[in-house]
Amino acid sequence: MSKTENLQQKLVRIVREEGVKTAYRKGKNYIKLRVSGDPIRHCYKDVLFINGCYLPHPSRYRVDHQVEQLQAFGLTVDSMFYERVNLEILKYYRAFVFFRCPITTEIEEFIDRAKYYNKPVIFDIDDLVIDKKYTDMIPYLKTMSENDKKVYDDGVERTKQTLLKCDCAITTTSVLANELRNYVDDVYINRNVASEKMLKYSKRAYSNVVKDENKIIMGYFSGSITHNADFELIMPVIKEIMEKNEQVYLKIVGELDLPKELDSVRERVIAEPFVEWKKLPELIASVDINLAPLEESIFNAAKSENKWLEAGLVHVPTIASKVGAFEEMIQDGQDGILCANIHEWQEKLQLLIDDKTYREEIGSNAYAITRKKITTYTGRGIAEYVISKMPKNFGFVLPTTNISGGVNVIIKHCNMLRDHGYDVFIVNEDRKSDDIINKDGRIPVVQSYDTRFEAYVDTLVASLWSTLTFVKVYPNVLHRAYLVQNFETNFSPDGYFEKTMANATYNSLIPIHYLTISKWCQDWLKEKFGKDSIYVPNGIDLGVFSYKERNFEGKIKILIEGNSDDHYKNVDESFKIAEKLDKDKYEIYYLSYQGGAKSWYRVDKFLQRVPHDEVGKIYQSCDILLKTSILESFSYPPLEMMATGGLAVVAPNGGNIEYLRDEENCLMYKLGDIDKAVEQIDRLAEDALLRERLIAGGLETAKKREWSKIEEQIVTMYRDLKENADEY
Repeated sequence: MSKTENLQQKLVRIVREEGVKTAYRKGKNYIKLRVSGDPIRHCYKDVLFINGCYLPHPSRYRVDHQVEQLQAFGLTVDSMFYERVNLEILKYYRAFVFFRCPITTEIEEFIDRAKYYNKPVIFDIDDLVIDKKYTDMIPYLKTMSENDKKVYDDGVERTKQTLLKCDCAITTTSVLANELRNYVDDVYINRNVASEKMLKYSKRAYSNVVKDENKIIMGYFSGSITHNADFELIMPVIKEIMEKNEQVYLKIVGELDLPKELDSVRERVIAEPFVEWKKLPELIASVDINLAPLEESIFNAAKSENKWLEAGLVHVPTIASKVGAFEEMIQDGQDGILCANIHEWQEKLQLLIDDKTYREEIGSNAYAITRKKITTYTGRGIAEYVISKMPKNFGFVLPTTNISGGVNVIIKHCNMLRDHGYDVFIVNEDRKSDDIINKDGRIPVVQSYDTRFEAYVDTLVASLWSTLTFVKVYPNVLHRAYLVQNFETNFSPDGYFEKTMANATYNSLIPIHYLTISKWCQDWLKEKFGKDSIYVPNGIDLGVFSYKERNFEGKIKILIEGNSDDHYKNVDESFKIAEKLDKDKYEIYYLSYQGGAKSWYRVDKFLQRVPHDEVGKIYQSCDILLKTSILESFSYPPLEMMATGGLAVVAPNGGNIEYLRDEENCLMYKLGDIDKAVEQIDRLAEDALLRERLIAGGLETAKKREWSKIEEQIVTMYRDLKENADEY
């Protein structure tokens, strides 16, 4: 894992990787951010390009330009150098594209986690630098020292390992695509294109160029020293033409060892060093003919047609070897010239030199085709391909990730959706972004406070009345839903404005899919608000809440559960009942996720914020659950107690009568009737046959609610949401 950078180290890195101007701009933005107090630190976007290439030219074409293509077709995209990647980044993007990225421990772990989250991992490459069987064909590598060659080969091998871990690949040419299919089945061709800035600088260069009518300049833009052998292919032709035509000059840009064979015309050879890409169009525009020779090999056949593209943008004709991408893209004699052998190079190059009109016609045609078909605005195909690899994504908006019954239900739904191949995340409106981890798996959590959300979301689900605002105002979403788990109007006491706000969420004036886990909620949504809803039952994990036999010997343990701060949980009544129980006969356990024990509560053992996976053990350690809630949409504690073989005394409400049956799987008492509740607890303590009957009934009820039996129904509810055209 990369070490954390301090500000000075970060500044040096940005200057090195992105230039002084970018460093200045980012530094200014950083200072502005610190002064303004803007909390935004992250962005949730669609795609992240991870660049593993140190060379600026390939990175620009395959990272910057493809980023621009995807942005032009509506996707939100970032890029990052591979050494800065860490696992935390995973939660902020829906898909990842690795360009020429060598495998590292961090990258391997990153890809594995991305696949676990069902986020597509795509490899991108523009050259056959994925296997030694290809790179060993490069003549220049034979001149390397043994140590340098070993380092180079290691990079090639590690790049191959990243490719093999990816789901699919994007590349530049047909030949390269065919070779990649030996490593990964699914390969998409997205040819190199010109960016907006390339168009800008090329147009400026063409407009400003002034040529000497007495000179015809051939240009060879080598790119790198590995192209020496390519130039040597046509060197005899160049020598003969320059000796025969005194007005012909040769301009060489980049690294090239000038052969001694050209000593006789050396005074007409113009050497230019590598230049920044923004200045390259000026050099290309200054020549009359662009030379693009390539030796015949599988490695060269896989290369891109960049030289033809760059020359075409400044109206300069290209004469190229009839190899690979040049043969695919150039229409011979119309927008470029193709040469199959040394004889054609001699003949066709001389024709270009002799006929100015022909040169200009070829150059103009090349400009027309590149300007029309090879810019970032031709990115529909790559955008659709990347989108096709993304599974549906589901975001659940929570007011907090603190453990509660409702939060546990959503976490369970999230894990189910992930296990069925979907991309799932939680938006936390509390200031915590720790992922949720339990025995079912891991759910990424993104806090809303410090994150700007820009990515497309298939389905965004509100979980509490206060979270519906986020869902309603988020613009880039297909389905908006609200998982109603209770009548939250009554969560607040009378006189609080929150009651009105909560009530309004059940009558949304824009289309919302109302979902619920309670038949009681389904009924009042329809009766009070006229809203149809989709119902799925709640379930229970019998692995967490497993059966344990009780003997009811010694002190009987009474479990009281609920947050004392929530008036609708009515925990005070539970402790009023406990106060009347025989202290020598009963022991009181109190389990609360948030609220504490009030000073007057009789508590023998207080348990707070117990992880959900450990709650089953608490139930197993107790004999009778006392539950006195006024309001619950679906009351989990009685079901959980029954699943462990315990007993329940409850006050009936809309959220528990869905599955509770008095005298069959529990004992009930009327809310407020303290003495009746005490009587019911004493009955359970004294009557073994009653206990046996209720325990059997409770176990049967719990088995019917096992999550695995309703999982498909839950996944289908989310997956098959459809918009009603009449609502728009």
